[in-house]
Amino acid sequence: MGVTDRYRSASDLPKTLPVFPLRGAILLPRASLTLNVFEPRYLALVDTALASDRLMGVVQPSPEAGLAESPIGKEFPLRRIGCAGRIVGFTENDDGRMGISLAGIARFALGDDVASEHPFRVCAVDFAPYAGDFMPGQGEEEVDRPRLIATLRSYLQANSLNADWERINSATTERLVNALAILSPYGPEEKQCLLEAKDLCARADALVALAEMELAARDDGSGTSLQ
Repeated sequence: MGVTDRYRSASDLPKTLPVFPLRGAILLPRASLTLNVFEPRYLALVDTALASDRLMGVVQPSPEAGLAESPIGKEFPLRRIGCAGRIVGFTENDDGRMGISLAGIARFALGDDVASEHPFRVCAVDFAPYAGDFMPGQGEEEVDRPRLIATLRSYLQANSLNADWERINSATTERLVNALAILSPYGPEEKQCLLEAKDLCARADALVALAEMELAARDDGSGTSLQ
């Protein structure tokens, strides 16, 4: 059983979560995200999560919050969709920084902030709109995996990048699509679109479209960038 398989429905998760707002970062079900944590407010968040259920939410600041990676304060606007994750590993550095590994569980609709004395934000979350996220592998059969793999290969070759093809070929389609969405080099808007894709097939199609657009822009010399 995977570490997130214990969460079979929304009833297995709390109705509020501490949230880590981070521009350009998304988390998706049964995929991993590694974060370097150094701000005191988020070090406190990690300590609090580790002392309880190890759960936290990852959500992007909204465009109205400005360009900061993680804006100051607790009142800036947030995107309305995020994803819950469980801390499955962490390291502490001598300078006080921490590295954490999150395993994605399910997306949520973000509700109101919950008053607390913590230096980080705690928000109400609603998993009901994303009940399908609790079912591993849902929609895998609808993904055009050969096209996704072919596009990935072309993208990597165009950028002179290498990949562990044995690992890629052995990954489930869900894990592959969600991992590529998290690791993709696109900007906050594209990342949020990948997060909010209605299903796995739509997310895979979006990944292919973004890569094809970038490759086409290079071919025609327009210099267009999605980043």
